[in-house]
This record gives sequence, C-alpha cells and structure tokens, in this order.
Amino acid sequence: MKSNPLSFGVSRISSAIHTIRGQRVILDTDFVIYGVPTKCLNEQVKRNKNRFPDDFMFQLTLCEKSEVVAICDHLQQLKYSPALPYAFTEHGAIMAANVLNSPLRCINY
Repeated sequence: MKSNPLSFGVSRISSAIHTIRGQRVILDTDFVIYGVPTKCLNEQVKRNKNRFPDDFMFQLTLCEKSEVVAICDHLQQLKYSPALPYAFTEHGAIMAANVLNSPLRCINY
C-alpha cells in the first residue's frame, strides 16, 4: 500500500506553527514538511509579491530569528544563515499554496 505524500502528523504541523508579533505563523523553512523547498517558495513569493500583503507575510528581524532558533531545535540550520526567514500567517500560507499550485490548499491553525 502506497503512503500518501501529504500524510503527516498533527504534532509535526503543530511544531511548525510559531507565535511571532502576536500572530500565529509558519516560517518559510517549515514549508519543507509539505514537500516545498524554501528556495522554491521564496522565488514564487518574490514573483508574486502583490499577492502577499503585509498581513499575509512578513520578514523576521535578526532578533526574532535568533529567538526562534534558540527555542526550536528543528531550526538550528537557520543559526548560521545570513538570510532572514519569512513568516506566513494563515492567509499567507493558503496564498503560498495557491501560488505554488500545491495540492495543499488549507492549513488549519
């Protein structure tokens, strides 16, 4: 029996949701759990910037990035990255799925 590529545990999704600036968000690096490489996501976002207003997505500050890396073990690869990650709100994550033509259409927070 073949496994569904989108079958993943709720705990894995829950660990990808962070509260930053008082909003529940998922970081661009966490989209990899849906099979989307960060580079691909960021390229599509840049090409479709008009579809991502400030309430859909924002870029973390250096301080916010350091805080998230310190709290989350699965984000240790960000520690030495010069790039600041993007954070997507619920609406931003849905728009990202649409832009990527991903089978994932809704992320429930």
